Amino acid sequence: MPHARLQWKTRLFAVIVILSNTLGNFFLARGMRHLAAPVNSPLRMIQAIFTPWVALGVCLLILWLLSRITFLSWADLSYVLPVTSLGYVANALMGHYFLGEHITLTRWGGTLLIVAGTVLVGMSGHHVIAQPGTKLAGE
Repeated sequence: MPHARLQWKTRLFAVIVILSNTLGNFFLARGMRHLAAPVNSPLRMIQAIFTPWVALGVCLLILWLLSRITFLSWADLSYVLPVTSLGYVANALMGHYFLGEHITLTRWGGTLLIVAGTVLVGMSGHHVIAQPGTKLAGE
């Protein structure tokens, strides 16, 4: 695959993974907080899944899982996980600004460490995993 196309595809999938995870978690949390009764039984859990906000969150998290699986089919695990950890930062921001969550200085410090780690990994570039049929280390 040409290098420029792979770079574009990698960035696109990183964005899809981060956004689907962040928005999926946001809608799931929003929906669960607006339920009429607490989820304290399997039946209530099933009912909650079919409420609009929770269902949207679940659908987005399914998209997150499928896009992450696809992303890992060509990109290194050691690249994908740190880069997509920006979703944790986005989740903290969404929780703070849209759900009214109080985030302590310690949590913000941890969030900044995630950003710093992501920048370092991003600067290292990404590598394509071996093509199908190629033996991997340890095989």
